[in-house]
Amino acid sequence: MPSYRDLLARTKAEISEIDAPAAHERLADQEILFLDVREAAEWDEGHLPGAVHIPRGSLESRAEGLLPDRSRPVVVYCAAGNRSAFAAKSLEELGYEDVASLAGGFADWKRNGFPFEIPQTLEAAQRRRYSRHLLIPEVGEEGQAKLLASRILLIGAGGLGSPASLYLAAAGVGTLGIVDDDAVDETNLQRQIVHTTDRLGEGKAESAKRTLEALNPDVTVKVFAERLTSGNADRILGEGWDVIVDGADNFPTRYLLNDASVWHDIPVVHGSIFRFEGQTTVFEPRKGPCYRCLFPEPPPPELAPSCAEGGVLGVLPGIVGSLQASEALKLVLGIGDTLTGRLLLFDALETTFTEVALRRDPDCPVCGDDPSITEYIDYVQFCAGPRAHA
Repeated sequence: MPSYRDLLARTKAEISEIDAPAAHERLADQEILFLDVREAAEWDEGHLPGAVHIPRGSLESRAEGLLPDRSRPVVVYCAAGNRSAFAAKSLEELGYEDVASLAGGFADWKRNGFPFEIPQTLEAAQRRRYSRHLLIPEVGEEGQAKLLASRILLIGAGGLGSPASLYLAAAGVGTLGIVDDDAVDETNLQRQIVHTTDRLGEGKAESAKRTLEALNPDVTVKVFAERLTSGNADRILGEGWDVIVDGADNFPTRYLLNDASVWHDIPVVHGSIFRFEGQTTVFEPRKGPCYRCLFPEPPPPELAPSCAEGGVLGVLPGIVGSLQASEALKLVLGIGDTLTGRLLLFDALETTFTEVALRRDPDCPVCGDDPSITEYIDYVQFCAGPRAHA
């Protein structure tokens, strides 16, 4: 029977190896994928920049999902170059065309003084709370750490802000900002699920804060008990937000938010609802259209009734707000295809989704090639009837 040394020697003779200096030269090559096959505890102590992590024991079962392109060059590494040799052989047997093992492994990489990253690690309680995220390759521990470090601002704690904020808090978004100057009213409770009956008369932003921080102690909620205006937009948006979730119920706020988000370079996940219909999209500065590209001018009051006048099916904001939360998480994680450049329309009566392609308007007065609007405007209140949050 061959010994371990015999098997290792035979395997190394059958695969390609690359030393640390040569691998370091290829680090900037976007075509190269570095694969770490060490255990989780070793990964937490440091890994090559941009590496993908699949422990050796899970390689055969997870390779197809995380390494879909079998023609892409792969450099496999472990602590000293032994496990990676066997891993490289397994990948070749799975049909990967260009695989090499890092001779000397991570230890030799560090001895040469080459750069490595130490990931932010989760505490044991966080591993349990977010365990279903950690099982998803596109999220994993690295993605969950991104969520915990992220900052998302919600405009409104009403119908759309309620489900969006609940799911973002549950997902572990570290800091949520809530902009809302309204108070909880009995008519809100048919759809604004972040609030409760015993909070009637309480400020919505404070009420939402209580619910969200009780749901997840990892989340810090910052309250802005005020309405977004031209006077406070720079102060509020200037606090380093990664994404804005737009749950505003009126056109003046939407147009103001659009202008401010373009100038602050913050993506906005837009949503709106009315009766049985809802829509959502993502306005990402310099990557797609802005709100003004879609709606150049606010409609007249008679064509823009509020929910207080026209009504809204109670479950509808739950559907649209959840879609907004999903888009916000994708933006933070940098995964999937967002709704940038796409408007998703939902009809609750017919249970249909319709997608409309959107294009950036080069003549847009805010995000166009030669913008004519460069300062904040105090937009006229175009929504008719009493003010009400969706």
